[in-house]
Amino acid sequence: MLPHYGDLALLKLAVTSVLAQTDDRWQLTVLDDNPADRVHGIPEWFATLDHPRVKYRRNPQNLGVTGNFQQCIDLATQPFMVIMGCDDVMLPRYVERVHALIDTHPEAVLIQPGVEVIDENGTVVKTLVDSTKRRVYAPRFAGTTVMSGEDLAVSLLRGNWLYFPSLCWRTEEMKAVGFNPSLKVIQDLALILELVARGGTLVADEEVCFQYRRHGSSLSAASAVTGGRFSEARNFFLGAAARMEAHGWPRAARTARWHLSSRLHALTMLPSAAKQRSGSSVRVLTRYAFGPPRN
Repeated sequence: MLPHYGDLALLKLAVTSVLAQTDDRWQLTVLDDNPADRVHGIPEWFATLDHPRVKYRRNPQNLGVTGNFQQCIDLATQPFMVIMGCDDVMLPRYVERVHALIDTHPEAVLIQPGVEVIDENGTVVKTLVDSTKRRVYAPRFAGTTVMSGEDLAVSLLRGNWLYFPSLCWRTEEMKAVGFNPSLKVIQDLALILELVARGGTLVADEEVCFQYRRHGSSLSAASAVTGGRFSEARNFFLGAAARMEAHGWPRAARTARWHLSSRLHALTMLPSAAKQRSGSSVRVLTRYAFGPPRN
């Protein structure tokens, strides 16, 4: 499933990367959430593509990010699904490798393949955010690792080291939980934690077969500078702490209350907010970064 809101050039790259898979056990559905004045050339390109396993649909009205994500779940028909970013790239062995991991770990609810990060131009880059994900928050392993339960919840609440657009999900579990419609930025972590609380198993693999594009124009990057992301995050982590406590996972509850990685992220955004002379953003970020944990 490929929820789309953007231009045709990057969409073409994403779709073409799916067409180039070494394993043809895939179906691709593109859900275009662009308003009418921004779809020029997109339906026509898919018409010329005329591929039997590629479907293009345009939403009659804009659903927003989370609404279009949920539509991906609602329309998924296969046992496993991917909600791919419309500016990301599947390397040729993605489908082949994920199928192999499913065969080896049939209990998996989430599969995280190896990921490399690219910039706006498609160049592989190493950013501070991604280096921190790998060196500080992600578990260290060689080959493949399997995680579940409170240990996995604690790991993700310390710092979400997963790459949402690259994940392969068990569809029936996704349909049972769904996205929280009130969340605009942190909806992926919320869903993942619900799956983990339901007993879901994560399989992480080191073979790189996906390229995640990171650039400053994303919704999450923009909301981070304005502080909007952290207003949402504060409420989310407090709610997550309560749910973890009720679930009998005290370590996960404690980690959620402190949400240290999110606080550090807010701290790194302060210079950008100050440069933009946004006093309200500076206040939001400062309170979030240095405020005490709450019960």
